[in-house]
Amino acid sequence: MRVLLASMGFYPQWGFYTALAAAKATFGRLTYDDLVVGSRRIMRALERCDVRFEISGTEALDPAQGPYVFVCNHMSVMETQVLPAVISHIRPTTFVAKPSLMRYPVFRRVLQSFDPIIVTRTDPRSDLQHVLEMGKRKLDAGISVIIFPQARRSEDFDPATFGSLGWRLARAAKVPMVPIALATTAWGKGAWLDDAGPIDPDKPVRFAVGAPIEVGTIGGAEAHRQAAEFIARQLAAWSDLGSGRE
Repeated sequence: MRVLLASMGFYPQWGFYTALAAAKATFGRLTYDDLVVGSRRIMRALERCDVRFEISGTEALDPAQGPYVFVCNHMSVMETQVLPAVISHIRPTTFVAKPSLMRYPVFRRVLQSFDPIIVTRTDPRSDLQHVLEMGKRKLDAGISVIIFPQARRSEDFDPATFGSLGWRLARAAKVPMVPIALATTAWGKGAWLDDAGPIDPDKPVRFAVGAPIEVGTIGGAEAHRQAAEFIARQLAAWSDLGSGRE
């Protein structure tokens, strides 16, 4: 019953905020600050439905030292909706995104305002070249880039499937790489539409931001190991905690 009530309470709010942002985007009036405000509204809407957030490590990010390449594990659609609010003091920011997100009738207008880097996920070599080229342009312009190096969303984290795209881009652009561990299964996968699944308030949402990693100093392989180890360690610690509900 809690899941049903939370889902019924959240999706009308989510639809309203998304439509509002899409309308502004249609007329070219959606700014990055608006995107952050919208992300915060979605976060607050989840909290009003009794979803609890636990966020740590953002103090390690210094806007004066950015931009950054953020590398994150990927569990649900929630991270793309909420991450701009979590790292809102690091701005502007964009995503490396899959093309299917650009086919959503309303949400695509909002995503387009981030000017994302679109990858096919069918040609790894071409995707790598595209991300390195476009990502470096973004970073040179002071825009941080969020990457989900896993092949697909998963509740489990396997370091062996955590791709090297993040550290390669950070090395090419000579910027720090920042790992972010996240647990976002409170926003479930839908039966008919993946991104419109049940909202479970009994599953806390957790974000842990790691310390920036200087890829150019320690090398790509070591930077990759440190990022994957940080995420795996955080997920293991959260698993030991369980839901955290009394």
